[in-house]
Amino acid sequence: MGRRATGAGPGSAPPPRGTPGLQRWHRMGRRCWRRRALAAACLSAALLLLGAAIRALLPESGNKALGSGWLGGKKRSPLQMLYDLDQGSSSALAEVHRQRRNMLRRACSRHTRRQRLLQPEDLRHVLVDDAHGLLYCYVPKVACTNWKRVLLALRSPGAADPQAIPAHQAHAPGRLPSLADFSPAEINRRLRAYLTFLFVREPFERLASAYRNKFARPYSAAFQRLYGTRIVRRLRPRPHPDALARGHDVRFAEFLAYLLDPRTRRDEPFNEHWERAHALCHPCRLRYDIVGKFETLAEDAAFVLGLVGAPGLRFPAPPPRAKAATAQDQAMRLFQDISPFYQRRLFDLYKMDFLLFNYSAPSYLRLH
Repeated sequence: MGRRATGAGPGSAPPPRGTPGLQRWHRMGRRCWRRRALAAACLSAALLLLGAAIRALLPESGNKALGSGWLGGKKRSPLQMLYDLDQGSSSALAEVHRQRRNMLRRACSRHTRRQRLLQPEDLRHVLVDDAHGLLYCYVPKVACTNWKRVLLALRSPGAADPQAIPAHQAHAPGRLPSLADFSPAEINRRLRAYLTFLFVREPFERLASAYRNKFARPYSAAFQRLYGTRIVRRLRPRPHPDALARGHDVRFAEFLAYLLDPRTRRDEPFNEHWERAHALCHPCRLRYDIVGKFETLAEDAAFVLGLVGAPGLRFPAPPPRAKAATAQDQAMRLFQDISPFYQRRLFDLYKMDFLLFNYSAPSYLRLH
């Protein structure tokens, strides 16, 4: 993969990132790649605050240390594949994702002001696949278990069936490297050269899913002892001793009151299952090439795997449309008993996810 820009076309390489004088990409636009370079520069500045020595961005030959076959020129990277698609006009999905990138960029410009500098721990949710040139920011309750299974399968000889990988193995610490584990220079190389993607979901449906999964299911006893007992102790008048000990019967209204309680975020960060997607993945600081959505999971997952060059690897079957409609109904039933006052406060808490990822406020909310 040469670093110099060549003529546009399916056989040409995308322009280098993080360098001045970038050649204009047709349709993708000059500014989107400058934003990636700016994001990498901001990240470098943050790491400087931690005392890390940032070297100048390396030329293409320096990327060979990453050990990826495609970086050695053996095949085209997922990012190059996306560039090729964006040069043509035959891919409707490529156009969808181009529009999502542009909408996210405009929303970031419109709704964000001065932001704090990123620190390495802010990149903990960005998982790295060096062999295929991928950076995936996982958002819990948005098919992240299955995406971790897919990344593990891609690392296996012969691409094992992702569905055969147990969930506890997919979530086991250390199975997949995080971008936060690398040095500043290595982080910047990957930000320049890798396809970066995330998947998001309508915020209140995700929140309702987190509540059902963590507080309404018997197999989440450990989670309920950790968080449920805390919620009961803080918010429930005269709680039963069994509830204080087990935290197994947290009501949805109590869960929401816990999220809105200023003490919750003052004492510790939100748990990842209900933390806002933008706070986990920093889409206005890191440049995302693909913004997948839970609502179009099958199509978007197939598009990413096509870019990776693994079309034969099947993403675990997403919920059928009927089940998705049921999830919407369940969220509506949970929220219909919440007062308009708390609905408005909760919407304000998750407002940036609605704005950045182009979701409308659910029709069942009483916000006015």
